[in-house]
Amino acid sequence: MKNKDIKNVVKKEYSTIAKNNNSCCGPVSCCGSSESPEEISKLAGYTDEDLKNVPQDSNLGLGCGNPVSLASLKKGEVVLDLGSGAGFDCFLAAEKVGDDGLVIGVDMTPDMVEKAKNNAVKDNYTNVEFRLGEIENLPLDDNSVDVVISNCVINLSLDKEKVFNDVYRVLKSNGRLVVSDIVLLQNLPEPIRNSIDAYVGCISGALKKDDYLDLIENAGFKNIQIIDESEFPHNALSSVIDEYDISRYAESIVSIKIKAIKIDSISKL
Repeated sequence: MKNKDIKNVVKKEYSTIAKNNNSCCGPVSCCGSSESPEEISKLAGYTDEDLKNVPQDSNLGLGCGNPVSLASLKKGEVVLDLGSGAGFDCFLAAEKVGDDGLVIGVDMTPDMVEKAKNNAVKDNYTNVEFRLGEIENLPLDDNSVDVVISNCVINLSLDKEKVFNDVYRVLKSNGRLVVSDIVLLQNLPEPIRNSIDAYVGCISGALKKDDYLDLIENAGFKNIQIIDESEFPHNALSSVIDEYDISRYAESIVSIKIKAIKIDSISKL
């Protein structure tokens, strides 16, 4: 399948999620489960307090971690969320940065952006905005953001190198990158790599861990840290490759939490 076709399928499936208000867009989801969005989010690291403090329709159970909890957000900061969906992480970040701060969500799916905007209006969030755009070509100015977060989204990009390069561009000097994502410990068999369902489910588009970290470093980031790493649920693959011993491959698919800093030449002076 061509890259353009893959992007269109991903956009269509996540549009369906936005309209149906659930996490299951097909045989696979990033959560790897048919549980409710609330249950999935708790497994990913969110608390009952987190779930209570955001618009009800913003949590679609699509994450593989809780980047907001790792970002050490401060009052007045500008935060960018890559692939913001219905706004879940944006609304959590908005509470952290306060009225003097700003949270910007970027998503390529019009239905997701519309849903997020409606959630913001409904719950009267004045320090959050949502923009339609692609994470490879962010609709933001250079050096305009203090923190970039992302939750199980970069694995869906067809040009991850460009994503990290553009994130570096929009971050201010000493700006922080905090990412939860899916990576591989070894290459997957061809049936999974060629499965569009596995791609939509954040699996077949994932990079090997070392390659993922290399892209972050090559973009210019320093102080790259792996904060946490956990195994991807085995049942996430069952409907894609039923004929295989799932445990053989699930152990090679992990959720990883990464922090890095933009330290450019100016900040070194």
